[in-house]
Amino acid sequence: MDSQFSKAELERYSRHLIIPEFNIEGQRKLKESKVLVVGAGGLGSPLLFYLTAAGAGTIGIVDFDTIEESNLQRQVLFTVDDIGKSKAKTAAQRLKRLNPHVEFRVYDTQLTSDNALEIIRDYDVIADGTDNFPTRYLVNDACVILGKTNVYASIFRFEGQVSVFNHLMPDGSRGPNYRDLFPEPPPPGLVPSCAEGGVLGVLPGIIGSLQANEVIKIITGVGEPLAGRLFLFDAFSFETRTVKVAKDPDTKEITKLIDYIEFCGLNNSSQKTEENMVKEITVQELASLKENGSDYQLIDVREPYERKIASIEGELVPLAQIMSFADNIARDKKVIIYCRSGSRSAQAVIQLEKQNGFDNLYNLKGGILAWAKEIDPTVAKY
Repeated sequence: MDSQFSKAELERYSRHLIIPEFNIEGQRKLKESKVLVVGAGGLGSPLLFYLTAAGAGTIGIVDFDTIEESNLQRQVLFTVDDIGKSKAKTAAQRLKRLNPHVEFRVYDTQLTSDNALEIIRDYDVIADGTDNFPTRYLVNDACVILGKTNVYASIFRFEGQVSVFNHLMPDGSRGPNYRDLFPEPPPPGLVPSCAEGGVLGVLPGIIGSLQANEVIKIITGVGEPLAGRLFLFDAFSFETRTVKVAKDPDTKEITKLIDYIEFCGLNNSSQKTEENMVKEITVQELASLKENGSDYQLIDVREPYERKIASIEGELVPLAQIMSFADNIARDKKVIIYCRSGSRSAQAVIQLEKQNGFDNLYNLKGGILAWAKEIDPTVAKY
């Protein structure tokens, strides 16, 4: 019996050990490895499950979010009993029950330019399961600075993609990184988040599993990683493509971490887009209007099914129908438009102002999510 593995471990990993290309050496490399998973949500759930089951020795989990009911459609790590709890802590507790031979390190905090290098430094492979551009660029740049392999994945609606960035190549050089593929982030608002655009629940299970596969291949040296390649999967048509990714000689050298919120154009002070120039009203101000019985018009531009989940009243006019509703919108009093988070309602304000000349429209800042968080917690979050 191998002295590094107990009898229970040898039995647990026996299906790995009998693979000729994998065997005891591959399992030993897994046990000695340290993997950091950034994001314990849709992608993080299958990624963490399979890395834990496979026997990665130390797994770090970075996530500062809490579990919501709308997560359960795809984030299979969690149950209804976990709603309101920390994702990172809850994930570690459940995974420990799956494999007690794995050590978990929990970072119940947001990854930022101030802490990223310190957190990432101690790990062999970084797996990026985040859902926003500032964190993707942050993870990429930290991996480049520290010389770490970045196993990347992303999902949206029916589509997913996987790649391996900044991988150490056989000749000692580093493969392409995220900036070689995407030098600049898209304009703010052009690519909606999963919360706004949706995602098929099974898709992160597929893509997160592929991401775990790449992590295991890199650690064990078995197979050919997706370095220099981007795998694309369309669940709607069940089509796949793999495209080559080359290093861009024009990619600027990465020597320090920056303000990634500003870099991605999400800082109102750094970039005035149409959306963040829209007049806004806070949920506290709306609550005050309600309480005082003020005369105003409230319009909900979400879909009917969303209204059934949560509502703060008002007239229901889905965004696609808002222009045809223009004649019913008051011009002699304050008109407040809201949606889930404030993005669609801002679009409605922009359209109505441009095409109909309204000057009395206000976007509810933060939407119904802000109302649920700051005014009435009994309003369902989704």
